[in-house]
Amino acid sequence: MPKINGNEIRPGNVLEHNGGLWAAVKVDHVKPGKGGAFAQVEMKNLRNGSKLNERFRSADKVERVRLEQKDQQFLYETDGMLVFMDTETYEQIELPADLLGDRRPFLQDGMTIVVEFYESEALNATVPQKVTCKIVETEPVVKGQTAANSFKPAILDNGVKVMVPPFVGQDEMIIVNTETMEYSERA
Repeated sequence: MPKINGNEIRPGNVLEHNGGLWAAVKVDHVKPGKGGAFAQVEMKNLRNGSKLNERFRSADKVERVRLEQKDQQFLYETDGMLVFMDTETYEQIELPADLLGDRRPFLQDGMTIVVEFYESEALNATVPQKVTCKIVETEPVVKGQTAANSFKPAILDNGVKVMVPPFVGQDEMIIVNTETMEYSERA
């Protein structure tokens, strides 16, 4: 595995540190008036979710881990576990439902998502950035209110509440950005 210097750590990098796999969440490069510069790295353990703050000097070497990304199809949820299937080998894997956090409601039957593997261990899953949803409840459309820079609340078919423009009505299909949890466009 490639070793990188402490000052080369970037957010999103996966590092092997203290016998665990850690994802760099936040990286601050600090140059104190006295002493050498260092990187203050906030990390999250990919296996158990614990957090750690660590300082790395530029002379420190850390192992950067490359995770293999595979497309997996979502099949069903059982006892708090999500079941996915590899579309090429038809092997099934299970991941905890809380791994997706507040993006869990956007997971739809048959949806293809990206699962990250370290060797043969599934560590992480990411929902597509844009998902099509149906609005089940919102205020009625008011004629003439098109260019107003105001938004109204809407409830989607998966139970998530988002803010939508005033011209979007009930039973319409919209595209939601799953990273920001916001309305993106009409479908």
